[in-house]
Formats: sequence, C-alpha cells, structure tokens
Amino acid sequence: MTDHTPGASGNQPEEPKRADGSAAGAGDTPSAGVPPQQPYQQPYATQQFPHAQPWPSQAAMVSQPRARRGGLVAGMAVVALVAALVGGGIGGFVGYRLGGGDNSITSLDQSRPARSTSTAPQGSVQQVAEKVLPSVVQLQVLSTRGGGEGSGIVISRDGYILTNNHVVEGGRRGRITALFHDNRTAPVQVVGTDPKSDLAVVKADITGLTPAELGRSDDLPVGAPVVAIGSPFGLSGTVTSGIISAKNRPVRAGGESGSQDTVLNALQTDAAINPGNSGGPLVDMDGRVVGINSAIYSPGSGLEQAGSVGLGFAIPIDQASRIATELKDTGSATQTTLGVMITNGPQPGALVRDVVPGGPAEQAGIRSGELITKIDDRAILEPDALVAAVRSHAPGDRIRVTISGTGGDRTVDVTLTGQKG
Repeated sequence: MTDHTPGASGNQPEEPKRADGSAAGAGDTPSAGVPPQQPYQQPYATQQFPHAQPWPSQAAMVSQPRARRGGLVAGMAVVALVAALVGGGIGGFVGYRLGGGDNSITSLDQSRPARSTSTAPQGSVQQVAEKVLPSVVQLQVLSTRGGGEGSGIVISRDGYILTNNHVVEGGRRGRITALFHDNRTAPVQVVGTDPKSDLAVVKADITGLTPAELGRSDDLPVGAPVVAIGSPFGLSGTVTSGIISAKNRPVRAGGESGSQDTVLNALQTDAAINPGNSGGPLVDMDGRVVGINSAIYSPGSGLEQAGSVGLGFAIPIDQASRIATELKDTGSATQTTLGVMITNGPQPGALVRDVVPGGPAEQAGIRSGELITKIDDRAILEPDALVAAVRSHAPGDRIRVTISGTGGDRTVDVTLTGQKG
C-alpha cells in the first residue's frame, strides 16, 4: 500500500485540485529488529474532482410556442387572463380585510429562542466533541523549510502534548507554538521523539489544561464508530466521524525527510483525515482516545497535498501510550525487536535474510532462508506485516512464530527484546 503522511499542512486552504499528494516514506529497511527490503507498493491511480455540470439554459427549459391561430382568439385569451388576475386580486384583498390578519408575517419576523434547545444524546458525535475538543491543540511549526500546522493531544494539565514525530521534526531547528481550545497560545519545546513509531512528546509552557482520557485499542471491533478531531489544512477544532474500517493494517509512512523506516501497525478509518490532522486523536463514542491520526492514502503522484478519500490510518493507543510514557520520562523510546533481517520471498511471508547473533530469533532457532508466515494468529503476507506485528508488542512479550522451511512448517516461541532507538 502506498500511503501519504498528512503532517504539517499549508497555512491557507487551497482550491480543490487533483486529489494527489507526496509519496510516503521511501525507506527500504524495515527493522523488526528488522532490516532491508524493497518497499511494498501499489501503483498510483489518478483521480480528479468532477467538473460541475452547467445549469440548463432558460431557453431549454421553455417549450417552443405553438402556431398562432388568430388575432381575435388570442386577444380574447389575454382579456380573460387579465380579468382573472384582477378578480383574484380583488378577492384576495377582500379576504385579507375580512380576516383581519397580516399574512405577510414570516419566520424571519419571529423572535429567536433564548438558547438552542438541542441537547447531545448519550454517545452522540456532538457529546464526544464537547468532551474531547478541550484536549486537542493545533501545533503551528515554523522552521527553516517554512511553516505549517499539525495537531496534538493534551496528556497533562501542565502542558505535555502527544503528537506525531513528523509534525514537530522541523521545530527542533525552528519554533513551535500551541494554540489551545480556549484560544490561549504557548511556546512548545520538544521533549522526546521516536521516528520509527512516528510519535513525539512536546511540552508547552502553560497550566490549567484538560488532559484527554485514553482508551484501549486491542479489543476495538471493526465497524465501531469513531470520531477524529484535529486541524486539517489549518482549520483547528475540526470534527469528523466514521468507523474502524480495519485493524492491524501495516502502513509504511514517511519519516524525517522521507528517509526514516516508519511502519505502522495501524487502525484504518473512513473518518475524514486530511493534512494537518496528524497527531490529533481518533476517539471512541465514550470520548476516549483509541488512536493517533498519522497517515492517509491518496491516489495520484503529484507534489500537492491531497485530501481524504476515506482511507485514514491511526497508531493504536496501546502502542502509542507505552512509547509516549518513555518519551516523556527519558526523551527516547525502546524499539521491540525480533532480531532478524528480512526481505521479500518467493511466496507470501517475510523471508529471513540474516539472523542477529544472540538475538531472540537465534535463541529460538530461527535460521536464515526460512519464511515467517504467522505471528500468533496473525498471517504475515509480506515483510512490512512482520515489522508492524513485532512493533505492536512490548519488549518482554512472548509470541509464537510460524515458519516455513525446507523441512515443512514449524512453530517456535520467541521472547521479544528491546533496543533503544
């Protein structure tokens, strides 16, 4: 799958153009501990916004007049029409006077209610928005390469914010400002980043914020309704809704300058996500964060920023919260590793090209030339799927690996380890 990263958007919304965007990350060395391979891609498909259909002309809406039958008949018809109009006018006037009312009063003349009587039903998008909006920020980034916007999630009252690495990576050599829901602004400093997971924690010099409530993503069912909130194309506080379209979707997204090896084990959603939504929350209908919006797929191959086609991807909160805790406390994150170097094989799976000496795979008896086809109950169809599956676990987790080799299929138990990134 070819995907695009909706990071910092331009400052002004653009007129609708072709639905295309910059290519996703070009790194070709996934590390599941995990190294070189060719990126798994699909060809681009170009799609244009449809041209507006012209309104039919007035002439086309009027039928051709019939042939004239005679002046006298036509004149009588006109007289009859005038008489009918006059008669109708008199009757209407008399009826108005007898009725004693003013029929010219319209809805525009009525007084407005004291306040809106609309209430947010339990579990509605409106109620979710009211709960979550105070915890979402717009991040304005000014760097040597220009300016743009992304989104972030408040995780503490004193200014800690969780976002994407690709939103703030340029801010290390520039300036980052947070715009909060109550219209306060504050400068932001980068606390820690992890390009491999595309996550970052930053700190704003401010207090009295509303932290978001975090949920869980491991048992989130496909088809569950969700809400996305962020700053698409600089439009802060934008709320969209949809469902969880798929889970455990291996997505290769762009890292720093498109060179980082960023493979996400993503939640897929059809909620509208656009450039500038990156780093914002994907929440369930209880208003709990279940994902960090990070990437979109867009057909086309141009350089312009493309918009949503209903294929958005978010980092599951189970993985994001674990990494965010490390970033906040230590400034860096530990990468979960299997200890293999992989590439594409002759059939679906991840072909082991090399095994790291002393690593988890070697200790479990995995050898070069074998094909990994399954992690626990999850099928591994290509190398990125293995990378995504391994990174979805924490160091110390024990997994069952299914391997296809010259002696047939076998399974081994592997205890994953961690490596500081």
